[in-house]
Amino acid sequence: MGNVFRRSSGRGWRLRRSSMTLWPSWIETLQPFAPELRFQSPLLQLAEDSSAVERQRQLVEQRPELGLELVRAEHCPLPCAGGLRSAEDGWINPLVLQKALRQAIHQGPIQQKNVKVCRLSRERVKAGSLWRIESDDGDSSLHAAVVICSALDSAALLEPLGHQRPMSAVLGQVLALELDAPPKNWNTWPAVLVHKGFNLIPTGPCTLLLGATLEPGEQADPTHLSAMQRLLGKATDWIERAKVSGSWCGLRARPVDRAAPMLEMLEPGLILATGHYRNGVLLTPATAEWIKDQLDDLMETNF
Repeated sequence: MGNVFRRSSGRGWRLRRSSMTLWPSWIETLQPFAPELRFQSPLLQLAEDSSAVERQRQLVEQRPELGLELVRAEHCPLPCAGGLRSAEDGWINPLVLQKALRQAIHQGPIQQKNVKVCRLSRERVKAGSLWRIESDDGDSSLHAAVVICSALDSAALLEPLGHQRPMSAVLGQVLALELDAPPKNWNTWPAVLVHKGFNLIPTGPCTLLLGATLEPGEQADPTHLSAMQRLLGKATDWIERAKVSGSWCGLRARPVDRAAPMLEMLEPGLILATGHYRNGVLLTPATAEWIKDQLDDLMETNF
């Protein structure tokens, strides 16, 4: 949900615009490593009442170049007051994306280590500071720059260095459903339907992803799943009747008293890029571009 973001200014909007611009070239670059990787669109966001329709109308008027259009209530897949269709918003399968990224990394001059970092410390040198990384396999190495993108585990590395960047966990659960009787208009559904805060994503002739819940903390509550199936109302009783073929959950790192994500050069060579909350996939290209700019500036300054 990049182009249908409510705000039209500020850092959050700039990051979304950057990512939306970069994603086509990213997919083109990564497809050789995972041919099934593709961006699936459009996205249709349903409005529950007339005030929501008015907000959608204002977005369409503000962004004529972004492929937004209003959809009348009678043309929406589910009962609602109306909808906002975004031709350039949608979804990318995150598992396929991770597969492509891993394959691309293997082709580059990149050394990977599957170890836990236990400690990060400064090491003073004449030119300034280097950063020592100590891992649980007993290894220790020095680096001119370190990028911390460890979500909820970032605080444990930063606090000994005097940087307080607390984050809270927000758990999200998703259902994979097999439908016994999809609605008659199933073939015309958008790639993503956003309704009452949930995403409904058709994945096949009779399959659907439904999610995600918003649950404070790190423990999944199964009652939230059944509530999510019921919350959409009587018009979607076919979802309530669906067979659950799978479910999973994940934790989002939400910054405390700070905007998400946290993108900061805390000290020369100490870069923080984490806390994306619910927009990790969306903001991947913009985050990578920002990190590259920080490293380029660091190299120009020190070398």
